Amino acid sequence: MRKGAFTLRSIKGNMKIRESGMPDNNMWETFFSPCETLSKLRLDHSVSIAVDFGFGYGTFLIPASRIVTDKVIGFDIESEMFEHTEESAKNAGIENIELVLRDIVTQGTALSNESVDYVMLFNILHARHPELLLKEAFRILKPNGKAGITHWNYEAGTPRGPSMEIRPTSEHCVLWAEDIGFDIIDERINLPPHHYGVVAKKGE
Repeated sequence: MRKGAFTLRSIKGNMKIRESGMPDNNMWETFFSPCETLSKLRLDHSVSIAVDFGFGYGTFLIPASRIVTDKVIGFDIESEMFEHTEESAKNAGIENIELVLRDIVTQGTALSNESVDYVMLFNILHARHPELLLKEAFRILKPNGKAGITHWNYEAGTPRGPSMEIRPTSEHCVLWAEDIGFDIIDERINLPPHHYGVVAKKGE
């Protein structure tokens, strides 16, 4: 795996994603099998550059950095998440990530058109304007690039997750992605114990 410089950037913003009930990291990690999730969502060694929208604790960003052949660029608006992931990456000896503190809902990513291979939209499409996130993902993806989507199952009994009033179903995610212009590869992937996944592709 080709290593790049670990870089850190901060760009101010003020649009927070609506509350999702995110717990502390120790509990959060019990909800996922990151490597299995990334595999099911088709992030593999064919990906050179991946982007993580809302990287949180780095739960998926750090494992993804060990898969891609170049780097992972992560965006988040929470300074606490930023600092936590920065420290975790340094402790793990991860060098091929770039962390950006930025409001991507209102400011976008500022990445070039058609410049990345994969976008991770994990537990984020309960935002007030999910279409803006999907449009930005579509814009920066290369032709044939993929977007992986995950969210909490639409079940009231999940231990965490956004309220049912703002929690999207897999059908919502599919329709939103299709409206933007994505082709759907996988409509619903089971990600136990509490999540589902969708994989969409930007056409040629």
